[in-house]
Amino acid sequence: MNDNLAQYIKRYVDISKEEISLFQSYLVSKTFKKKEQLLQSGEICRSRYFITSGCLRLYYIDQKGNDQIIHFGIENWWLTNYDSLLNKIPSHLIIEAVEQTQVLELKEEFVQDIYSKIPQIESVFRVVMERTYIASQRRIEYMFSLSSEEMLKEFVEQNPEFVQRIPQYMLASYLGITPEYLSLLRKKA
Repeated sequence: MNDNLAQYIKRYVDISKEEISLFQSYLVSKTFKKKEQLLQSGEICRSRYFITSGCLRLYYIDQKGNDQIIHFGIENWWLTNYDSLLNKIPSHLIIEAVEQTQVLELKEEFVQDIYSKIPQIESVFRVVMERTYIASQRRIEYMFSLSSEEMLKEFVEQNPEFVQRIPQYMLASYLGITPEYLSLLRKKA
C-alpha cells in the first residue's frame, strides 16, 4: 500500500483501509527515466498518473519547434491529458519525466468499475479536476493581467518546490517568456 496515496485520498473522503487497498490493486507502479515520455503526441491517452516521486511536465511543440509547457506535476499530484483521455482522441500534448519519476498508473478502462465499487474515489477525482481547473484559470488570469516579472514572483511564491527542480528553460516556457529574459528577471530580483 502506498502511504502517500492513502493519505492523499483521506484528505478528501472517508474511506476504509480495505477500500484503499482495493483501489490500489488497480494501480501499476512504473518508473520513467529523465526525458522519457509517458505519452507521445499522436497517441490516445489511456491512463492517469499519480506521482510518487519525481517531476513530470505536460507540454506541446508549437509551429516554431518550441516546447510550450502547460503544466507540471510533482509528488502526490495526479497528471494526465484529460482531453485525449476522456474524448478518446489523439493527444497533441506530451507527458515527459523532468527527472527520474515513479508513478502509479491508473488505466482509464478500470475507472468506471472503481467508481461502482468505491464511490468515494469519484469524489476524489472530482476534487482533482476542480483543482486542475482552478490552477488553469489562475494561470490564464496571470498571463493576461500580470507582467512577466509579476508572474515569476507569483510562481515562485506559490510553487517554491519547483524552482530548484525544473530547468530554467522549462520555467521560461511555462511563463511564456524566453530563457534569456527569465535570466534578466532573476538578476533584477
